Amino acid sequence: MNFINSNPKKDHFFAIPEWYPHSKSYMMWPKRPDNWRKGGKPAQKVFAEIASIISKYEPITMLVQPDQYQNARSMLSRAVRLVEMSYNDAWIRDIGPTYVANSNHKNRIVNWNFNAWGGLVDGLYFPWDQDDLVAQKLGELDELDCYDVDFVLEGCGFQTDGEGTLLVVEESVLSEGRNNQISKRKVETVLKKYLNINKIIWLKHGYFMDETNGDIDNMATFIRPGEIALNWTKNRADPMYQITHEAADILSNSTDAKGRHFKIHKVQLPEILLASEIENKYIDPVNGLLPRKAGDRLTASYINCYLANNAVILPIFNDPNDQLAIEQYQQLFPDRKIEPVYTRELLLGGGNIHSVVLGVPD
Repeated sequence: MNFINSNPKKDHFFAIPEWYPHSKSYMMWPKRPDNWRKGGKPAQKVFAEIASIISKYEPITMLVQPDQYQNARSMLSRAVRLVEMSYNDAWIRDIGPTYVANSNHKNRIVNWNFNAWGGLVDGLYFPWDQDDLVAQKLGELDELDCYDVDFVLEGCGFQTDGEGTLLVVEESVLSEGRNNQISKRKVETVLKKYLNINKIIWLKHGYFMDETNGDIDNMATFIRPGEIALNWTKNRADPMYQITHEAADILSNSTDAKGRHFKIHKVQLPEILLASEIENKYIDPVNGLLPRKAGDRLTASYINCYLANNAVILPIFNDPNDQLAIEQYQQLFPDRKIEPVYTRELLLGGGNIHSVVLGVPD
């Protein structure tokens, strides 16, 4: 792996959108008992199920810490490759590299800084030093050249249409804990240079009480150029009502980098989900980790899904709106099979399917 003293915009590499074909994908095996209840055992079953489903559509590798290798191997399908690696927690979309490609389909990576969504200001755990090395390790594993940038950004913190437009959330990307009190103008300069985009659309707020300060992947995503799926609720008693309607207003009054007005697909939120006392009872409290309490709002969203080759791995929650979401996603992606997975365990850990899978563009 070579570190390149340049940037993607200068070299005509662009950030890859969600729907591009993948050569493979990565996940990371969960285990830390201060974030995953019962030492991660219930979550491991969900990770194994997701990996097994993805393996039907594209090659997948599960990164695993050495002391979990035998456990993971016993639980995972033989179709899932295991590779030992050190890391702090299992959110590979946030800590892994951003893949950029040129018109000849040559891939490189962007290696951002990672500080657990806010460092010592409002980060979620400490230390994060091993997580911050994962992007570089994957670049070396896949022999991809790297743009190294001194800027904190997570893979869940932005969405691109692959045609010059970026979608982000102000309270996340501009949070003090990530890059101090940097101006929006300077942030836009970095994003345009290292993601090779021309226009940034800023939503003001992410998901209500999202502990990441509101990363975009729980709120909205590009379906294809010119089309966006957005969380939606008509329940005025839900704080998400104001947030989703505000986002719809911003998007309705915006155009993309090519001057197109957006077609917005409103995806009904599941009913409000709260963590229970018994669920949080089995999380080990330690210094340096955001405490989890009974009654915490879970960031349940059908938007936080993974687009595998020819499939959509869709979170469901045993909710009355699950079937509606399945049918809507089948309409949005008529050429893909919808693969629903019950993911409450991922919500209890602070994320969902999109957060734990990282696709590598073909």
